[in-house]
Amino acid sequence: MTVAPSAEPQPNFRQSELDKFAALANRWWDPKGPQKALHALNPVRLGYVADRVALGGAKILDVGCGGGLLSEALARAGADVTAIDLADDLVKVARLHGLESGVKVDYRVQPVEGLATEQPGAFDAITCMEMLEHVPDPGAILAACATLLKPGGRLLVSTLNRTPAAFALAIVGAEYLARLLPKGTHQYRDFIRPSELGAWLRECGLQLEDVSGLMYEPWRDAARLSSRTDVNYLACAVKPETGDGL
Repeated sequence: MTVAPSAEPQPNFRQSELDKFAALANRWWDPKGPQKALHALNPVRLGYVADRVALGGAKILDVGCGGGLLSEALARAGADVTAIDLADDLVKVARLHGLESGVKVDYRVQPVEGLATEQPGAFDAITCMEMLEHVPDPGAILAACATLLKPGGRLLVSTLNRTPAAFALAIVGAEYLARLLPKGTHQYRDFIRPSELGAWLRECGLQLEDVSGLMYEPWRDAARLSSRTDVNYLACAVKPETGDGL
């Protein structure tokens, strides 16, 4: 009997998405450039992580690190940071900025699924910010993160909710009216409801601890945590020490 070859696993990225963000690489660190909103969000993201993870000496993985905004901030706060992305141009920018700033981060062009096979249980915490809504299979990203976490480790993510408010503000407002982001940055169908995120986290053995709104206020070029989760939100999940976890 002839056994059919097993299907190759499909890559968990869209080349169009990588190309779209790679085109912004040269201005990634410009606080007034195309990633202006990301610069405003970064202190809030860092604070959210620091409130839940003791960063001094912690082994942190930043998944979908882009040009390294959060990666460098975590390293400045005392963490031992590994940062991965599939956009080679962005990783080059991140490495160059790290050389200029003197902040040490281990940047790699590598899929998180591949790293999970190499270093299971290696990290105290993992960040995955503004990335899940840009991949074909967010659940697979979360499962790989769960594998990479130590028992007791935390996964911290941010993404966009799939609501009319998110469509109005994140796409119509930010991309077409205020032009805070390049047109086509987001696709509404790829936004993720907190209930969907929670279900994926449970499937990979993680326990959801918190969901908090993340509000960007362009009139003061700043961001803050909010009780509103209908547009941007942050979430924290923990890998149990014992019991039903991975």
